Amino acid sequence: MTPGPQAPHLREPAPRALLASASVAVALAAADTYVVVLALTDMMAGVGVGIDALQRATPIISGFLLGYVAVLPLIGRLADLTSRQRVLLSCLAVFVVGSIVTALASDLGVLVAGRVIQGVGGGGLVPATLAIVADLWPADRRGLPLGIVGAVQELGSVLGPLLGALLLAVADWRWIFWLNALAGVVLTAVVVRTGGGLPWRLRAGPLALAVVGLAVLTLALAAPEALTTSVALGGPFVPFGSATSVLLTPIGVLGLVLTSGALLWWLASAREVLRRADLLGAVLIGTALAGVILTFAAAEPEKEVVGPLGYVLLPVAGLAVLAYLIHHRRAADPLVPRGLLRGRAVAALVVSLAVGVALVAVVVDVPLMARLVHDTSETGAALVLLRFLVAVPVGALAGGWMLRWLGDGPVAAVGLLGAGLGLALMSDWGRGSLGTLASVLVLALVGLGVGLALAPVNNAALAHAPEAAHATISALVVVARMIGMVVGLALLTAIGLHQYYATVAALPDPTDTTALVDAALVQVHWVFRGAALAAVLSAATALTLGRRRHHPATSPSTGS
Repeated sequence: MTPGPQAPHLREPAPRALLASASVAVALAAADTYVVVLALTDMMAGVGVGIDALQRATPIISGFLLGYVAVLPLIGRLADLTSRQRVLLSCLAVFVVGSIVTALASDLGVLVAGRVIQGVGGGGLVPATLAIVADLWPADRRGLPLGIVGAVQELGSVLGPLLGALLLAVADWRWIFWLNALAGVVLTAVVVRTGGGLPWRLRAGPLALAVVGLAVLTLALAAPEALTTSVALGGPFVPFGSATSVLLTPIGVLGLVLTSGALLWWLASAREVLRRADLLGAVLIGTALAGVILTFAAAEPEKEVVGPLGYVLLPVAGLAVLAYLIHHRRAADPLVPRGLLRGRAVAALVVSLAVGVALVAVVVDVPLMARLVHDTSETGAALVLLRFLVAVPVGALAGGWMLRWLGDGPVAAVGLLGAGLGLALMSDWGRGSLGTLASVLVLALVGLGVGLALAPVNNAALAHAPEAAHATISALVVVARMIGMVVGLALLTAIGLHQYYATVAALPDPTDTTALVDAALVQVHWVFRGAALAAVLSAATALTLGRRRHHPATSPSTGS
């Protein structure tokens, strides 16, 4: 098959090598999602935020999620209107810039900005890679490549914390992001090589302005002591008035002006593509997604379901959705092409959302349970979770391989039923359960089940969307999964906490430590029950993804 729409290559791409390099990039972004959990306290200290102000660190995590999710539909649409490799390389470049900004951050605002930029770049890698798979493999042969993408994405979530822990043991937290930037540069060169060359002609003007602007901005963020303390050279680094940020200096403002100018120049040159991509629709959908992410990701599960600004953000998100629906009917080229979200494409989104719910329930509550009744250390809890995390990429590979003989529906349904069964068994675990061989097998079953559903969901979405919307539907599948994780965690935790407080209220002795631990287990059990219900119910939906494998004659553009 030929590469994606409007992809001018100097030579034919090497499909397997391109898949490998793009998949490594996806794994890099996935690893970065989880590594911050270990480095969070060090990062806070590095920008002058004390451990007693933990709530102020919430934007470090929610900012990455915001960047990851809010612009995904726009990135997916752009990948359908231009070459996939172009978007992939652009996202890698954005990820590198975000990593450098994060590594150089000296205050919380710059750190959060760096994480948002990282999220934008990292999130866009997934739909671009999935669309590349759809371009380079026919419908009846893309199951295994999709399984590989899903597997490396989950493998990144396993390796991220491990590599982060190793690096933090020997170096400063900033080296995590410097290595991210270095890896991103190397991967950019590999993607150009394996993809057949640079998929667009660089324009000297905006490129030069961007390079100079980023260099000045980097110098402002680094603020070398040899310059800042120099009588002759330190003037540009002196903050304006009572400001403390390194960006509110003459050199910082100059860097911002130059990079903003380069961005505006690029936007002007790409105005036709952006018009066709429906920028207004992207802003409305991005606003809605941002409202949801910031509402639930910023909430403190022990106290609330909705975050402190949620009662403002959720109505704004609702209005944005309503405005988009009106705009969608009137726009000549809407962000989400008309007719895309119907039938099996909608079923794929529902299943992807349920996968996110099951995934987050295990990732969050298994370590919590482990620290309550098995091993109070973070390392011990992480080792328990590893039983699940290792099984997910194995399941993803197996799911992609099984699509050679089976349809998307049976593979996804079996996976979700297995995950639901495992979660139901986990809802009865008590003291000593995590120390048994049975717990290892059950966690592996849930991991395999979640992994099995990954490739079929992507395969069904791609097969039943027109070729010109492959990246858009892939982006929506990722968005559904992330929303399932964020909202699912908040709702399931709320249900669990309600049961916890009811159990504590019924205790004859509220100071009994043993009884309080048992009450906390009740909370965990209800989270597992809710996730099990979501998995089992979505298994029925998964069957509608298609019971027969895709045959060579099947056209992904017609869905026949």
